[in-house]
Amino acid sequence: MQIEQVQEHAGEAAAEGFNAGAVIIEHVANSPIDHPLIHLPTIAGIDLSVTKHVFMLWVVAALVFAAVTIAVRRYLRQDRLVPSGFMNALEAVVEFIRDNVVRPSVGDTWAPTWMPLVMTFFVFILTANAIGLIPVFEVLGLLDHWVLHAGEESFFARLLHGGSTATSNFNVTAALAVVTFFAIIVAGSKAHGAVQHWKNLVPHGVSPFLAVALIPIEILGMLVRPFALTMRLAANMTGGHIAILAILSFVFIFAEMAGSYVGIGVGAAFSVPLAVAITALEIIVVLVQAYVFTLLTAVFIGMAIHAHH
Repeated sequence: MQIEQVQEHAGEAAAEGFNAGAVIIEHVANSPIDHPLIHLPTIAGIDLSVTKHVFMLWVVAALVFAAVTIAVRRYLRQDRLVPSGFMNALEAVVEFIRDNVVRPSVGDTWAPTWMPLVMTFFVFILTANAIGLIPVFEVLGLLDHWVLHAGEESFFARLLHGGSTATSNFNVTAALAVVTFFAIIVAGSKAHGAVQHWKNLVPHGVSPFLAVALIPIEILGMLVRPFALTMRLAANMTGGHIAILAILSFVFIFAEMAGSYVGIGVGAAFSVPLAVAITALEIIVVLVQAYVFTLLTAVFIGMAIHAHH
């Protein structure tokens, strides 16, 4: 009976053919709502279950915390002042962000205050972006297929579904942008006072009639900034993965249409070289998007601090 069911499912799959859209969405989407990794109760209408992207946020946070903590403690235990290895690279990154991003944006006075937040953004986003380029779960999927044979409802099997790039999830990037939004308000309030910060929305010397028109425009501009940060990071991280998967899908599409040899030829001559080239471009995008998010955060904070410059 089981053999007949397997043959029936195999026949249905063969009849349906290769579904490129389903495969692409499967590799970039979050865990299905009805199959989270860890089921948790719903509170105030919010499902607190742990999905694939929530799990990846934990992984990224743990990796960043462990790597930085171990490197710093090892450096503090050694006798020489000159760092080496990973600590040397970390110090170079910290100095670059401090001297080229934070200080020019917020000024020397406020740089020590906002450097930790901006640096955390850069390291966290860069790590999350980079992990998305490593096919860890694809390798684990092959291991499960050939060796482990985990059940479909097991934690390991559910972990294989969905994308590994947490920063391609708009909820994740929106949360990061919300932190930036409140950091802007806090920065302006610390620099000018809570009341004066909101008064700074309108430039000095503007007539009252023009000020009435400028206030809603400035408030809209405040809301547009986190929205732009949200969309830019998530869209760029999602678009690259979709492009690579779409190009690789040509192999299976042509294999179904004209045979396996044609599919292999399309893959060798077109899909694989182009996918490799886009992956190389993705490596640059990973770094650039982390830098852009960090730079814009520092610039927005600096605009709140230096409201009239």
